Amino acid sequence: MSDVTAGYDEFCAFLEKHSGICLGASKQYLVSSRLRRLLAENELKNLHELIRRIQSPSQSRLKTQVIDAMTTNETLWFRDNHPFRILQDRLLPEFYGQKASRPLRIWSAACSTGQEPYSVSMVINDYKERNRVFSSGEKIIATDISPSAIEQAKSGEYATLAIGRGLDPNNLKKHFQEVQGGRFRVNPKIAAPIEFRLLNLQDSYALLGKFDIVFCRNVLIYFTAEFKKDILTRIHATLNPGGYLLVGASEAVNGLSDLYEMVHCRPGIIYRKR
Repeated sequence: MSDVTAGYDEFCAFLEKHSGICLGASKQYLVSSRLRRLLAENELKNLHELIRRIQSPSQSRLKTQVIDAMTTNETLWFRDNHPFRILQDRLLPEFYGQKASRPLRIWSAACSTGQEPYSVSMVINDYKERNRVFSSGEKIIATDISPSAIEQAKSGEYATLAIGRGLDPNNLKKHFQEVQGGRFRVNPKIAAPIEFRLLNLQDSYALLGKFDIVFCRNVLIYFTAEFKKDILTRIHATLNPGGYLLVGASEAVNGLSDLYEMVHCRPGIIYRKR
């Protein structure tokens, strides 16, 4: 491992600069496991040689592959459950109850392979059916830094193992079709409101537009406190007046009480734009 991870500190600096991900001093095993195959394929002995290689303008593909490999694409359907109950029981009734003159807009940041935005779309679809809401034009913008994750998400197709991680039989039967090879594809009605885009959270959010709800969950934990504050401040600018931010169960919005009001939902905490 010591040979493979020679140049570890240099690699950590590269990764933070280009993705915002901050690795601790004891993550050599993680880097080694995720990059060993890529190093071998490119005949590179260690991380020092990798950094030298990807500094060349002609190696943009390799640079993308490295960041992609280091991105955590671990996700579940309806992850943690309570954010989706809050969406169903509080946020959607509030939005549609105001007889909004514009369509609902939601941003799923760091959407990984698509489980979160598809889960959100299922909740919206079922809520509208149950409550006879006849609005249309809802939009879910789903973004991630990983090209491979976005391609998987766009396909809307999942193997049985991935389907089994958090998706109950009722949602599977109602919102998916079984396709060749024992795989399942999300129904067009659920996929239709979602637009998947590549986005590094370090980049500008200006082209995303304004949102009523932002899901930015289980990604802030990988960033420095300074970068986290920067992201949350810029997300605030994307929210419509009174819009809501949902973060991960182990994450919090600290030091920004001038921008966000904490709302206790029991279970769960969300943040309303001041």
